[in-house]
Amino acid sequence: MLPIKTTKAAILTELNAPLVVDTIELPDALDCGQVLVRVLYSGICGSQLGEIRGVKGPDKYLPHLLGHEGSGEVLAVGPGVRHVAPGDKVVLHWRKGDGIECAPPHYTWRGQKLNAGWVTTFNEHAIVAENRLTRLPEGFDPELAPLLGCAVTTGFGAVQNVADLKIGESIVVIGSGGVGLNVIQAAALSTAHPIVAVDLFDNRLELAREMGATHCLNSRGIDLAKAVRDIVGPAGADVVVDNTGNTDVIAQAYALTKPQGRTILVGVPAAGADVTIHSLPLHFGKVLRGTHGGDGNPALDIPRYANLTLAGKLHLAPLVTERYGLDDINTAIARMQNGEAAGRCIIRMD
Repeated sequence: MLPIKTTKAAILTELNAPLVVDTIELPDALDCGQVLVRVLYSGICGSQLGEIRGVKGPDKYLPHLLGHEGSGEVLAVGPGVRHVAPGDKVVLHWRKGDGIECAPPHYTWRGQKLNAGWVTTFNEHAIVAENRLTRLPEGFDPELAPLLGCAVTTGFGAVQNVADLKIGESIVVIGSGGVGLNVIQAAALSTAHPIVAVDLFDNRLELAREMGATHCLNSRGIDLAKAVRDIVGPAGADVVVDNTGNTDVIAQAYALTKPQGRTILVGVPAAGADVTIHSLPLHFGKVLRGTHGGDGNPALDIPRYANLTLAGKLHLAPLVTERYGLDDINTAIARMQNGEAAGRCIIRMD
């Protein structure tokens, strides 16, 4: 039997509508590979904003829970779990790590089935698959730990695993939100130069400079191609990373990449949206590549990035710019959607 029967959660009941914060019911017991976690903090990723807008098309799982980056404490473990134990402080993440991938949990809400995947974080307690949890080192700030679940691992992975950015290479980062800021920080740690941050909002660009951008461009009302080439040279940049998922921006990112360079797509276009490019350079060394969450392994990457943070080499505190309670999650979402939030909004579960 689980030690709790109910918990509070933010529920997506229909697309393009505010989340409903309400009490939900948990199952009686944990299945094989399932872990009961008391969620301490949750981040809000751009992927959740896309889910709420329905960018991938109709959502056949409504109503359902959301959230894929968080921190928490393990309360109980189901049969077969061996990588985490009660009392462990953990990062909740969406990419697979070590352990069992269990059946998704069976929650109920107002007498009906409430869908959830292998990890959700917009709830005060969550039943999570063992392979979506990674232990935190002793002394790590749980408020910063959600960033390790997606924003950091995706941004650093895009630079390290996908772009293979070299010392002294130039990089342009289009979209300087939560993931983009970590692309910039990873590029700075890789001693790339120049590091050009592009965004529509000056508050994000100010934070990008703090994270290591050498040049910041607000793309509103400027000839972006000329402005970028004035910085990186007429051939274009060695690496261009798009975090927007906007198909016109992706085509521009590809055009701004030098003939032997790499265009890396982090942002995902909406369902049915196509990108038009001149493909001939791909036959002569130019690279156009997507990434799935930085193509990393959370079980290996999260401890490395956590240790870099504790050593003072990776800076997460400046990335958390706004904090809210679960009851105010729709305010946080709105501020992310309209660009008022510069960095990550963190939801504290009380």
